[in-house]
Amino acid sequence: MRSEAEGAVPEEKEPVDSAEETAGDEPDEDDGKSKKKQGSFWKELPILIVVAVVLALVIKAFVVQAFYIPSGSMENTLQVGDRVLVNKLVYYKRDVARGDVIVFNGLDSWDPEVQVNEPGNPLSKLLRAIGTAFGVAPTEKDYIKRVIGLPGDHVKCCDAQGRITVNGVPLDESSYLYTDPITRERNKPSNDPFEVTVREGQLWVMGDHRELSYDSRSHRGDPGGGTIPVDRVIGRAFVVVWPLDRLGTLPIPDTFKQPALEKPAAAALPATPYALGFLCTLPIAYVRHRHHKNPHRRKQPQ
Repeated sequence: MRSEAEGAVPEEKEPVDSAEETAGDEPDEDDGKSKKKQGSFWKELPILIVVAVVLALVIKAFVVQAFYIPSGSMENTLQVGDRVLVNKLVYYKRDVARGDVIVFNGLDSWDPEVQVNEPGNPLSKLLRAIGTAFGVAPTEKDYIKRVIGLPGDHVKCCDAQGRITVNGVPLDESSYLYTDPITRERNKPSNDPFEVTVREGQLWVMGDHRELSYDSRSHRGDPGGGTIPVDRVIGRAFVVVWPLDRLGTLPIPDTFKQPALEKPAAAALPATPYALGFLCTLPIAYVRHRHHKNPHRRKQPQ
């Protein structure tokens, strides 16, 4: 007689999912991918930073540059600590215009308007260079002023109402001039009389805070007579970007759009009598030419 054990049919085991069997033994593939991504990001980050800096420097050198305003000479249009963007391409498309707010290099022509202490160590020099490149630190050689007179313009101060005149036309500067009673009492050169004809290739520039601005008026004893070379212009300041509560553009004031400011073409007037004389001789020359070509024939006897 067989025992129950001998006659019993072996019990079948339920198949186990292979994923469940190896779940605890094999590492999670998603974790490996995320770790690889994080690792590659940190490896690429220095390259991305270098590319971003190079692009920023290229843009700064050729297209747009940020500048820091270190003094109150352009108040209230620009205040100390403002950052402006300067368009370096605009004067490849058009000439400098009256009323433009420009940044120019005054090295070897004007004394520094703001004295900046020289950094004492290499790290400070590097940080200073980066700061000036991105418009977060002041420089000694760059100035920002408003263009008042172009080459050939006759600029004079002042008429009976105390206004600057350009080519005999008074400027209404009330929309942008700033007068501080304290600085007016302390510094009184704003309405000192002057009269200048701007030479070719030069510009006459002035600050909007006339009592505080060390501009063309203060450099009349220099070789340029106070004017600055057009080829020293870096670009046109067109917008304030910092601080955010002062965000805004820097348009040309309407007073500079007066048609009377434009000088008549100097060569047109002397040439006019000669042109009229030439035109008057044309009929005579035409008649003589016709006479030479078809001389009068003698009349035949009838």
